[in-house]
Amino acid sequence: MREIVLDTETTGVEALKGDRIVEIGCVELINHCPTGRNYHVYINPERNMPDGAFRVHGLSEAFLSDKPVFAAIASEFAAFIADARLVIHNAAFDVGFINMEFGRLGLPPIVSALVVDTLAMARRKHPGASNSLDALCSRYGIDNSRRTKHGALLDSEILAEVYIELIGGKQTSLGFGSAAAGKAGAGLAAAIERPVRQRPLAPRLTPEERAAHEAFVMKLKGPLWRGYLGVPEEA
Repeated sequence: MREIVLDTETTGVEALKGDRIVEIGCVELINHCPTGRNYHVYINPERNMPDGAFRVHGLSEAFLSDKPVFAAIASEFAAFIADARLVIHNAAFDVGFINMEFGRLGLPPIVSALVVDTLAMARRKHPGASNSLDALCSRYGIDNSRRTKHGALLDSEILAEVYIELIGGKQTSLGFGSAAAGKAGAGLAAAIERPVRQRPLAPRLTPEERAAHEAFVMKLKGPLWRGYLGVPEEA
């Protein structure tokens, strides 16, 4: 199963009032494991950067001035997320902005059925608690010390770890540390230590029950059932 953990940064919170996307970060998961294949781009929003938004992500008008506009990256971005389930924290926000940008270009919108909202998941799992990304990192012991400001790719990497915790599939490490940059999918198949019983469990079947079962199988017709007991076909 292919999933894309996705995050955006924007000029504000009002897509319908002219705010635009300035950064997209995506992390690809296959069967809940990162493949090392990511998508990351900064985008010229073709408008000014409000101070409030700048304080959140630190992306200035000067920095974004020579970056591609959304129309220039729309096709490659759409191709990267195509046919994947999208994992997003507070999905309505990001999907609203992406669909607004797609709509300007006549591209089909993201279908809500393909979106997993980790904020909604966290609220169901931890009702009444804070379920921000930072709060979830603290709850699950995920290192988010690199997150001094919001950043789309970094937040996607952190969210991927949070998502694995939310679905109950504990990973000791998803390989998103700085030393593992570019190797996010490496080493995930390492052997997992499992406890071994020093004393095997006693069988639950009594000798009488086992004998009755074998007698029942012997009454069944066909070599398949005889083979189950190791009895030759002609017996």
